[in-house]
This record gives sequence, structure tokens and C-alpha cells, in this order.
Amino acid sequence: MDYCGLRRRADQTGVSLLPEQRYPSVTEIVSSARALAAHRPGLCALRQVGVSRAGRPLHLLSVGHATRAVLVVAGAHANEPTGGSTLLSLAERVLYERELRDGTSWHFLLCADPDGAALHVTPAPRTLFDYHLGFFRPAGPEQPEWSPSVLPPDRLPPETRALTRVIDELRPYLQVTLHGTDLGGSWVQLTKDIPGLAEPFAKSAAELHIPVETGASDAAGWPASGPGVHVMPAPGSNAAYPSMPDDARHSTWYHTHRYGGLTAVVEVPMWASDLVDDPAPHPAPAAALRQLGRRLLRDALEVELVLTEALPRLPGPDGPLLRAAKWALELVPGLAGDWAQAPPADTTMAYVGSVDAFGRRLPLRAAAMLLRVLQEADDRAAPRLEQLVAAWSDAFAVRFRARWVPWRTRSNISPVRSWRRPGTRGTVRRDVRAPERARRARPGQLRRPGVGPSDACSESANTAPVSPSNPQAFPKAWRYSTCRPFHSPCASAVTGA
Repeated sequence: MDYCGLRRRADQTGVSLLPEQRYPSVTEIVSSARALAAHRPGLCALRQVGVSRAGRPLHLLSVGHATRAVLVVAGAHANEPTGGSTLLSLAERVLYERELRDGTSWHFLLCADPDGAALHVTPAPRTLFDYHLGFFRPAGPEQPEWSPSVLPPDRLPPETRALTRVIDELRPYLQVTLHGTDLGGSWVQLTKDIPGLAEPFAKSAAELHIPVETGASDAAGWPASGPGVHVMPAPGSNAAYPSMPDDARHSTWYHTHRYGGLTAVVEVPMWASDLVDDPAPHPAPAAALRQLGRRLLRDALEVELVLTEALPRLPGPDGPLLRAAKWALELVPGLAGDWAQAPPADTTMAYVGSVDAFGRRLPLRAAAMLLRVLQEADDRAAPRLEQLVAAWSDAFAVRFRARWVPWRTRSNISPVRSWRRPGTRGTVRRDVRAPERARRARPGQLRRPGVGPSDACSESANTAPVSPSNPQAFPKAWRYSTCRPFHSPCASAVTGA
């Protein structure tokens, strides 16, 4: 077993041989962070910064003491579990590379939604069906980053208030939030443009055979500074999907702007599809979107029929799984209407493919969460719904020719850059292999459950000045590094801060 806990066994379907690994739990992430803090108590500190709705603690690991701060957030979405191990890898790298801490302190929110993480129970998914059997993604009002877009300030959940308090305290010039997707490609969402990011980002993704999602439906209608790099429009501008209540422009991502900072949201796929990076024009995008809207309504109706029939038999008030399933279904009519009535936000094959994936994802997730509720209640409708979840999962994978992204490849698609700080003459080169060399030189190296260093990484040679008053200068060039147990393109990349 290596640093990542890698084992191998045959896929039960007989289709492929996949590495048997798992994502670390929140408890393991906190334990690892505590070990780092104990290893260098003069440099690191682990503290509690809030409490979840269920009473679980929210922890912040800080490395360094400089006023200029970078904040890295993991676990904002429960169904995107790889951010935690990426975060730990980055924290260790910052700890071992002194130049990364010169003039910058680093702060790591270990898990923004520990309650959600406790409910998403697929730590080592081997197929899309396996992934959905333990699926959980909270309803919009219960998501830490998104709740400000759908709730008034006096009703925000405690996780959101904890995150915004941390931002108010640190005033970071950069916030990086680590996200992922089940099937698709990799892309970056920025609250302010970072000139020069798109080219090295796309090049690095190509080297690792990870498609860049050039027409992400999550960023429909947003300006793009290059393939896969989307810049969020300013609050108040028209949304591509007017019916969607959870508008990114009102999320916690924009809270850093109060202090002159920016937020980078980095997405990486668990399963990749080359259909999401095709820039060719679609022959009939408007007609395709209307058809996808009709399918969305049809699929959602199948789930609603099961829900309506089973609901009288379910005991007690709605729990988080049922609330989330209902929330997803409530989005469907408006979204299908947006696709049918509004002109397409993009006319490429990539965009239509991304909408196709979104249209499959929404009812599938609702069905998967409802299935867990029915299984818990031993309801007679559960077997029928399980067959539906299995069929939709398989159809999703087949339609998009899903291929598993190796753990060590998708780990950190991480922007790594060379940079020059104001007032210095030289260029500091970032080499993600440095922490590994440092550990080899230390007999008492730390070992952490489920996470590890990059073992097949390359460095970037581009330079860019960075200024506290000009956060858009960060970073001039980003690189991907390869450390697969972490599923987030931003592990070592942020290290250019």
C-alpha cells in the first residue's frame, strides 16, 4: 500500500481494472491536519471556526503568520469529496516549501459542510451507479457557499456564517474553492479574470488526457477568457437560466471582493468525457435544447410519480435526503422552460453536451436520494426506483463514453506557477516534487491516511508579478500536477500565490 492507500482489484463488471482507493473521511482529514500542526506548532495552528447545524465542528488549519492571506476551501459540496485530500496535499507542500510562505499565510477550511459529508457515503465509487447509491447533495438553502443566493441574511445556515466570518477575518486576496463533477471535464470559474491562465491550463489538461469543459452549462452565458476559464458576470447582469434560484453571483465566492480579492473555483471530473470539449458548432442547438428539456421533464416525472405514491407511507418530517430530492425536482420545470424558450447561451457541441449531462444529472440525483429514503423505510417502491437509478447511470456513462480518470491524474489538476514577488529580483520556480524530496530527506516524515504527494509532476517556467493591490495578476500561468487521490485542479497551483 502506498501513500494514497492504493490497492487493485478487478472491477465487478469485468469491464476494467481500477485502483481501489477511497477518499479520506472528515475525521481523517482533521486528524491529518492536527498531525501537521503538531509537527510544526510554531508555524501551524488548527482551530475551530464554527459549528454545523448538527453540532459538528468546522476546522481551519493555518500555515504562516503573514498578513497577506490565501484561503482554500474544501467540502462545500458533499458529493465532491476529493477536495479534502487535495487540501491536505497543498497544506503539506506549503509547510515544506518556505518560499511559498514568504509574505503569504495559508489558511485551509478542511470541510465547509461536515453534515453533508457524513451523508454522502460513496468514498470509493467504482461505477456511476455505485456513486449514486450513496449520493447526497443538499438542497440549495443548505449549501454553505450557495445559501446566500437563495436565503435572506438572517436565515443563513451556521456553516455559511462561519465561512464568511473567516473571510472577514483573513481578508484573503485569493480564495480557492475545490470542487468536482461526476462526469465531464475540467474547468475554472473566476470572480475576476486572471490573464494568461487559459493556455497553460488547457495544455496541462491535454498532457494528462483530461478534457477541458469548454462549454460548461454551470457557466452558461459567462464571458470566457479562454477554453475552460469562465469569468463570472457582475451581480445584476442577466442570467442564462433565469429560473435557477441559486445564482453564483450572490454566493460566498463574491465575499472576497469586499477586500479586493477574488475567488477561483476549480472543477475536475471523476469520469472524463471527450464530448464536453468539442468546439465545433452544433447543427441545431436550439432544437437540441428543446429536446433535452422534454427529456428532462419526462425523467423528472418518473421520479415524481414514485415520490407521490410513496410519500404517504414515509414516516416523520422530511429529512435532508428527501428535502434535497424535492429541491432538485422543483428546479426541473423552470430549467426545461429556459432551454425551450431562451436562445442558446452557446452553440457549440461542447455546450449542448454539457446541457445533456446536466439534464441527465438532475433527475438521476433526485432519484438516487429518494432511493436512499425508500430503502431506509423498507418501502416497496425501492426496488423499482433502484432499477431506474441503475438504468440512468448506465445510460449516462454509455452516452458520454465515460472513462475513469486515474486517481493520480485527477488528484490535483493544479495550477503551479513561477512568480516574482514585488521587490524581489529572482523568479521562484514551483516544483511540486519538492515536498516529496523533502520527505525523503526527513527520517521522521509524516504519514497521513488516504493522501499523498505528487509523484509524476512537472513545473511551469512562466513568471508574473504579484501585487496585493492587483489580485488579478495571480497567477500568470497555472499548471496541472498529478496526484490522484485528490480530485481537484487546484492543489499545487495555488502555491503560486
